[in-house]
Amino acid sequence: MTTVDIHSSKENFRAHLADNGLRVTNQRLAIFDAAFLSEDHFTAEDLLERARKIDHTVSRATVYRTLPILTESGLVREVDIGKDYKFYYTPRAEEPTQAQVICTDCERIFETDAPFLEWYGQSVAKKLGLSVTSQRLQVSATCDRLKNDGVCENRR
Repeated sequence: MTTVDIHSSKENFRAHLADNGLRVTNQRLAIFDAAFLSEDHFTAEDLLERARKIDHTVSRATVYRTLPILTESGLVREVDIGKDYKFYYTPRAEEPTQAQVICTDCERIFETDAPFLEWYGQSVAKKLGLSVTSQRLQVSATCDRLKNDGVCENRR
């Protein structure tokens, strides 16, 4: 498993901006840094708060315009859990096939290895005469601790 390096990732981001005719700005770099330094899943609003700690001039609009650029570049991944907002995360390494388990009580997203997923996707697609371009498994669950004890330490 190859670990993701912040310096090469930042250079990839700069190159992606240049390749798409976009300016490299301090605000975009602060948003990149805030995303890359996040160790958990985050929303756009979380990212805004974190980016403003790096550069107080970062605006909400710039965060919302930069997130699609980061996802297009592959440096940030988007997670849709069926709410009116999305979550994002920065992959830390070359990821094996993973599943997402989402606690519907606290909205925490757990990434877990799912090595069977690639085989299953390939098998089903082949049977239908298709080629897999992407796949994901998302499981929604409720918190046993919240149900039993009335407390969930993961709650936002």
